[in-house]
Amino acid sequence: MQLFTMKEFLIQENDCGQRLDKFLRKAIPKLPQGMLYKFLRTKKIKVNRKRADCAQMLQAGDVVTCYIHDEFFAPQKAQTPKEYAFRKAPAELDIIYEDENLMLVYKPAGLVVHEDDHQSEDTLIARVLHYLYHNGSFKPEQEHAFSPALCNRLDRNTSGLVIAAKNAAALRELNRLIRENRIHKSYLCVTVSPPPKKQDTLHAWHYKPRDGKIVKISGKQLSGYREIITKYNVLARKDNLCLVKINLITGRTHQIRAHMAFAGAPLLGDDKYGNSEKNRAHRCKYQQLCAYRLQFEPEKESPLAYLNGRRFTCGIPTFAKKYFPDASV
Repeated sequence: MQLFTMKEFLIQENDCGQRLDKFLRKAIPKLPQGMLYKFLRTKKIKVNRKRADCAQMLQAGDVVTCYIHDEFFAPQKAQTPKEYAFRKAPAELDIIYEDENLMLVYKPAGLVVHEDDHQSEDTLIARVLHYLYHNGSFKPEQEHAFSPALCNRLDRNTSGLVIAAKNAAALRELNRLIRENRIHKSYLCVTVSPPPKKQDTLHAWHYKPRDGKIVKISGKQLSGYREIITKYNVLARKDNLCLVKINLITGRTHQIRAHMAFAGAPLLGDDKYGNSEKNRAHRCKYQQLCAYRLQFEPEKESPLAYLNGRRFTCGIPTFAKKYFPDASV
């Protein structure tokens, strides 16, 4: 005999503005999608005691009532503050900018943004969560389905600016702005040989295999390949080393590293796509690449319109000062 449990969710600010089915998939992860829609059809799931549609947009103050099988609400041991995994990471961050919606933080080379195959407890997102928990901005015990999140990623050995959304509305808006290329990212890197021209816009095609470890670049479109566009400008040159500023028009996995190598100017320190012999000669163990600047261009109707035209930088990276002490960016 199956037992049924009634559970209610009071929709908070971080839960509103999303579809009911999307909220339920996060709030009741054990509930199969097919059964979720069945329970909606049979009125086992209601919003404000009324029949609900899967596409219904939730508002703050709504009450979602679920009267469904016990097994989907299998009791879970509530975490105490001491058990929050993110507390194993430091709460200290290099914060470039912060307001009530978002943070811009500097990620040093060597730190992963999310937990990886090495299961590292010290990640950038863990540090962000610990920092926000410590100052009272994040209260996980009060959240049904949201936690602060990173909006862009950087490789472990790439340094630079990462955007963290502090609430669900900001996360949705930042992700939209990134998709629509309204947040412009600028990078600095050192290449082991000069690019073909002093400045150019490179076009090619990019393929990411399932394991995502090494991407492939083609000069022509092939099945499964996606277009990439990379703008660059050589700022300084010393012997064969070049300090290069890069603006991404598209944002694919390892795009800068793979595209610049394809163009004949691999990054210094990049053994995956670059020149291992030259990397050893310079005693350089990781790619000399930094996401050093972000500029926001939201529309005036955007909830983040106050950032329009704002430009944020983490400054000239250490590696650029090492090889090109007199260069300006």
